Order: sequence, then C-alpha cells, then structure tokens
Amino acid sequence: MPKVKKPKFIFIVGGVLSGVGKGVTSASLGAIFEAKGFKVTALKIDPYVNVDAGTMNPIEHGEVFVTDDGDETDQDMGNYERFLDMSLSSENYMTTGRVYLKVIENERTMKYKGKCVQVVPHIPEEIILRIKKAATKYDAEITLIEIGGTIGEYENILFLEAARMMKLQSPDSVAIVLVSYLPVPAHLGEMKTKPTQHASRVLNQAGLQADVIVARGQMSLDKPRREKLATFCGVSKENCISAPDVSSIYEIPVKMEDQQIGNKILKALRMRTKKTDLTAWRSFVHKIENAKKEVHIAVIGKYFGTGNFTLADSYISVIESLKHASWHQGAKPILDWVDSEEFEKSPAKIKNLKKYDGILVPGGFGTRGVEGIIKAIQFARVNKIPYFGLCYGMQLASIEFVRNVLGKKKANTVEMDPNTSEPVIHINPKQAKNVSEARYGGTMRLGAYDCALRKDTKVHKAYGVDLISERHRHRYEFNNDYRKEVDDAGLQIVGLNPESDLVEIVELRDHPFFVGVQFHPEFKSRPMKPHPLFRDFIKAALNKK
Repeated sequence: MPKVKKPKFIFIVGGVLSGVGKGVTSASLGAIFEAKGFKVTALKIDPYVNVDAGTMNPIEHGEVFVTDDGDETDQDMGNYERFLDMSLSSENYMTTGRVYLKVIENERTMKYKGKCVQVVPHIPEEIILRIKKAATKYDAEITLIEIGGTIGEYENILFLEAARMMKLQSPDSVAIVLVSYLPVPAHLGEMKTKPTQHASRVLNQAGLQADVIVARGQMSLDKPRREKLATFCGVSKENCISAPDVSSIYEIPVKMEDQQIGNKILKALRMRTKKTDLTAWRSFVHKIENAKKEVHIAVIGKYFGTGNFTLADSYISVIESLKHASWHQGAKPILDWVDSEEFEKSPAKIKNLKKYDGILVPGGFGTRGVEGIIKAIQFARVNKIPYFGLCYGMQLASIEFVRNVLGKKKANTVEMDPNTSEPVIHINPKQAKNVSEARYGGTMRLGAYDCALRKDTKVHKAYGVDLISERHRHRYEFNNDYRKEVDDAGLQIVGLNPESDLVEIVELRDHPFFVGVQFHPEFKSRPMKPHPLFRDFIKAALNKK
C-alpha cells in the first residue's frame, strides 16, 4: 500500500468551557472527510496525569471507553468509532501521564544519549511522535487531534506547543479549529462573543491562530456576531461556523457540511476542495426525525447523581446504543435513569418498573445500590419484562437467579461479600493477585475476547454466527462451580470463551428477552449498524408494548 505523500493534521481545541462539543465536532469532521473520500483517523489527548482513563472517576470524567486492544480511554474515542465506523486502538489516545512516563522511561534507558531532558522540547516531541505514529498506522490522509480541556489551562499548554511546532515545521499541513461557546445571558437576551474573543487571544499567545471557529450556542450564529468574531479573532466571516444545539448529535455532520466546513478546512490546508456524499447521514437523520412510536426503557444505575445534577455521560455508549437500536426499529427511545438505591429505601417503589417496556442494567463497580438492582432484576424476570444486563448486570442477574430460583439466599459476589458461602461471582487468581498488590491501573480483563455461542438461543439468532468477539472490562467472573446447576434450572449458559472456558453470556429460558453478557456490547454499536443484542432487546421491548 503506497504511503500518503503529505499527511494533514487538524487540531481541535476548545474555548470558554469544557463539554462544549469538541469530541462530537471532531467526530463529525471525520465523517465529513470520509464522505469526501479521504482516509481519516482521530486522536484524543487527555491532559490528566493519569496514564489512562481506567482510574478516573466516571462521574467527573464520563465513561471509560475500551478499545479492541484493551486500552482504557476517554468517552470521545467512542464518538470517533461511532461516527467513523472504525475500530481504534491505544495509538489513538494519550494522556499527560502517558507522555511523561514514556519520556522518563527513555531517559532511564539512555534513549536521549546523555542529553539534559527538558519539558520543552522533549515532551512536545514525544506528543508529535505519537500523533504521527497513529497517522501512519491507519495510512491516514487526514488526522484529527482533539486536545482536551480549554485553551488557557496550564495542563494542556504542552499539547498546544506540539501543535505550534508542527505548524512551524510544515505550515500547510496543520489547521486549527477552535470550538467555542457563545452564551446568551437570560437578563440580556443577546448572544455574546467576548468569551470567544478572549479564547482566541489565549490561543494566539500559544503561537496559534484558528483557521475555523465553530460557534457553539443555544441558537444559530447571526450576521453581527459573525462579523465580530471575524474582526476580533482574525478569522474570515465565512470560516465562522454556526453550531447551535440540536436534538441529535447525528445531525451535526449534516449541519456543519451545509456550511461547507470541510472545503473551508481543505483550503486552509492548501488542498483541493472535494464533493461530499452525506446521503447515508441525511437518510439516517430523516429516520431519527420521523421515529414516532415510543419505547420506554428504565436504565437502573448508581452513577447518575452528582449534587443536584444527573450525569448520563457515565453510560454514554449504552445510551447511544439504545438510540441506535430504537431508531433502527422506527421508534423513539424514552430513557429514564432509575437510582437503584430508591428500591432499597422504599421497596414498594419496585412496582413502578411495570410501566417500562424494557429494563437495562449497565456495568458498574462497588457495593452501593446493588441490592436495589437485584430487586429490579427479579421484577423483570418474574413479570416477563425484557431485560438486558451488561457486565455487572449479568453478574447480578446470575446472583438473583441463584438466590430466588435455586433458593440459595446467601448467593453473592465476592466483590460485595468476600466471605460469602455462595460465591456465584468470584475473582480469578490473577485478578486476586492484582487486587492484593494494589495493582489497579490497566490490570482488568480488558479488550476483545472471543465467545462461542450455543445454537437455538435468542443470542445466537441475534448474531447469526457461531463465534463472536466482544470487548471486556472487569475483574470478577461467573463461578463455573454453579454452571450446571444454573443451566439446568433455566438460566442457560449460552456463551463461553473458547480458551478460558469462562462464562460470557446467560439467557433465561421461557422469557421474551432476558440476557446478561459479561462483556460491553455498547462499545461496538454504530449509528447505522445497531448492535444485534441491543437491536433484539428493543424489538422485544416494542413487542411487550
């Protein structure tokens, strides 16, 4: 395969506030350039000192997205995979901790041949090396690099310096996209550009000038605001792209390309403009907008609460997978976040689950709210409500079955009770050693593993193949000592890892849809290719309706 003659790099940086939409903007740009026929890849830079996202608090940082090769990454990597319809790897993700760790390792092994190792240039040089390595791996003509956080934060200045060094070395190969928020204060009722002006100046102080500004806000950018941005930020009016709030993030590639953002960036990179074929995206958006029937799903979790706010980012891939599957069926998903601790405080509230078409329990860790989740699972099993358990949701479904069908009331996971007499979920020796030695970072069962499916099951019918590969992130496993007894009683063991003989999937006999999986299928769902298990879960939920 011939190498790309002169690869191009687009840095996406944020102004004013975090969570402004850099990740979705980056993913949308990737979809646009793919629709122009370019080979594209995308990187996420996290300015945290953590080596990976696995040790970050999901309430503060959002979900941990796991790649096929087992890297624990930022949730924006999920956006890239979904919008680009491709699997990424550890080369597409870096953190401050990861970069510094490598530079220190290089210094310890004399890779710098006795030089004095400095923050500049050696840290930015390592960043550049990683960016170019990812571009080479995917033979990318265009590489998108999202720098986390906002301009002006101390912790991302070295990543901006890397962009400056790349721009200085090859001016025509680097473009800068500033994604900034334009607020509309309620007491004024007018969109304000001043915060973005300040962000632009801070970017200039780092030696960079935005080629394009993506103006995020409640409403569309108007002519006076566009002219102000052009005057005070040094960006042409045509390159100020309006990005108002939308009902679905999948509208964004269409909305942005309607303003010719792709060709405007190509011009900044001194490249020929090209036509964009977003036919599939437009058709998909049309399908979303015309989904009329509703499907009501209860997502039972414990990561939602933070003060007076509810953060769904802890389960963003699950949420998107439910949307993909619902839209595929022509349905509009109505998702309710249900705090499992409510069922522990007020057991009578469990009857409220009767109104839902389906119940889903996502992955999680720890002991808080677990008994409430088990009550919810029992309610779904007994009342024939479609149930889908992911990772912890599969483990707790197994415990519920052993307790309430096999009558072993002390059944538990050793994660909750290390001394339980009925360890339905236990920890394998390798993971037990990691925990005892406090080796937590990057030591779980991570990444893609094969799973052989039992024929004549709902799961086998959903996939349509005998062998699948899915991504994992867990330490605890189903205890094979209970396998035969559980299977004989009706909770069938329908998926096994061929190498380790570990239980991967359970499925309840004589139930519309009751499936628990040890892996995380949400990581492989795509907007126009819903995951088969999510698809059939939503189908069963609609049938109940």
